Amino acid sequence: MTASPQPYRDEIVQAPDLAAMAEALGRSADYRVLRRLVPRAEFAVTNGQTTKTGILLDTETTGLDHRKDEIIELGMVKFDYLPDGRIAGVRGTFSAFNEPSIPIPVEITALTGITDDLVAGHRIDEASVSALVDDAVIIIAHNSGFDRKFAERYWPIFERKAWGCSATEVQWRQHGFEGSRLGYLLHGAGFFHQAHRAVDDCHALLEILALDLPATGAPALAMLLERARKQTMRVWAEQSPFDLKDALKRRGYRWSDGSDGRLRSWYVDVEESALADEIAFLKTEIYLRDVEPRLQTLTAFTRFSVRT
Repeated sequence: MTASPQPYRDEIVQAPDLAAMAEALGRSADYRVLRRLVPRAEFAVTNGQTTKTGILLDTETTGLDHRKDEIIELGMVKFDYLPDGRIAGVRGTFSAFNEPSIPIPVEITALTGITDDLVAGHRIDEASVSALVDDAVIIIAHNSGFDRKFAERYWPIFERKAWGCSATEVQWRQHGFEGSRLGYLLHGAGFFHQAHRAVDDCHALLEILALDLPATGAPALAMLLERARKQTMRVWAEQSPFDLKDALKRRGYRWSDGSDGRLRSWYVDVEESALADEIAFLKTEIYLRDVEPRLQTLTAFTRFSVRT
């Protein structure tokens, strides 16, 4: 005799409460939880305080040379911020493709996912760009030394704007982050996103700049704005001995090959308070004599620009 089958029981299978599971894992020292970044429009309450307007900007290009490579995507997020650097909210976004004059290199497509078919027939309207940017008091990119040069070449309005760089004007490592790359910062904040798409990177950067830094308790944007407002000095080590180039590199000097109309020389940017020490270094470690190096004064209106 065979046993009669167990009576069928209706069971409602509950979907797991993923948020609760993530919270439980996050409380353990053995796990780190990353959440997909969902762009948000509201941050701090203004309570009637005066705000200023900024633009987060990111470009995707066919290569690294601003003189010959071309923009294939422009993304911008327009936001308001309070006097203490807290972000109030998003005022608008911009995302557009641009068809280059050459096929997109395969390595760029692999990095960004942007194909020739995706950009075919697209042009970025200058009037739309200017309208969004016109009332902004600062433009911020996560590599302004790259993005500003491309942006100025395409849209002259960016030449007369102040710029800040979230990669170099916030001392991320001093605040517990592993590096200054956007992906590292976002992971450190507990998020992940679709990288290397322009407007998505801008939303990610907005979230990072809204973070309160542990050492100061102030948002990262506040530190960036403070440093962007300061003058810096560009020190040129002209005709420095070739065999001391490694000493200059260790000191933070970069090489200018003269192709942008600048000097063909090593140079470094320092805050005004560090200028005397930098000149002393050149005198005692590089030239071994009294020198008066060529100096340039940089502000947020000229810093990162190809015109400098």
